[in-house]
Amino acid sequence: MTALVHRLYGIEGSIQPLAGERDQNCRVETADGSRYVVKISNPSEPPSVIDFQVAALDHIAQASPELPVPRVVRTVQGRAHDTVELPGGLRTSVRMLTYLDGIQIRETVRTAAQRRTMGTVLARLDLALHRFAHPGATHDLLWNVSAAHRLAEKLDGIVDAPRRVLAEKFMTRFTDHVLPRLASLRSQVIHNDYHLYNVLVAPDDHARIVGIIDFGDMLHAPLVGEVATAAAFHMAGNADPFEGPTQFVAAYHATLPLTDVEQEIVADLMATRHLITALISEWRAARYPENRAYIMRHNPAAWEALTRMADLSRATARDRLLAGIENGVTQ
Repeated sequence: MTALVHRLYGIEGSIQPLAGERDQNCRVETADGSRYVVKISNPSEPPSVIDFQVAALDHIAQASPELPVPRVVRTVQGRAHDTVELPGGLRTSVRMLTYLDGIQIRETVRTAAQRRTMGTVLARLDLALHRFAHPGATHDLLWNVSAAHRLAEKLDGIVDAPRRVLAEKFMTRFTDHVLPRLASLRSQVIHNDYHLYNVLVAPDDHARIVGIIDFGDMLHAPLVGEVATAAAFHMAGNADPFEGPTQFVAAYHATLPLTDVEQEIVADLMATRHLITALISEWRAARYPENRAYIMRHNPAAWEALTRMADLSRATARDRLLAGIENGVTQ
């Protein structure tokens, strides 16, 4: 890896591996303290998707340069990404990004101010991406809450019978109440993975966001799926599971208002995010036991959230989630 980084980027430094679900990632630190992230893509990743992710970061840097997202580092030949040959002859893409310093929010004490800041910053990110388009944006991705029905076949893989019944209930809720409305929803490129591992805050101010990382699940999809996915990760840690999501959604809505139909289904999609987390993680952990700890890191919280939402009607869940929105909808 050291030789590869020097050959492509003219940079010498120490290498430290980083965790990743699909890509091989490492951090490079030079003698002067500069740090970068090198990403070697899974060979199964289509080149158009790599180009999409790189182009999106370049677009954000131009549209909203104040947003704390990684910057793409060009190779010595001026390329945004290059191709390398892996052992065995497979070829794949390699790219370098600037490294963002900060503390993952999961390592901090959650506060209302922090949640509101997260909601505001995500709305600003989505506004920056509003006019961005790319041929690779419509790629197929399991982590797309608006396509949860495609995971119905994995329900049978849930060994625990009560959990399987619970998952079936929320899959039915999705197919009955969300799926018919999808065609009426506004869509755009979204981050799609804005959670406590992928948002960094300042060491001296845990309500100041200094980094948004991991754009690997980005795609073109309904905007409300972005909000629901992010809100889902705020359910844990409070006696009232809606306290955190309510604060987050209200702040997002204040910057980028949700429409009537989006408000109607955002709580359904928040539950759907937990559903697909449970289904995908159980399935992938069985297939890739060597990476089980990483794959299952969100699994317990997903089942807990589904259990806590199981006895609530759709209307009750919706009203509790939207309780922080005071002035109605601005179209």
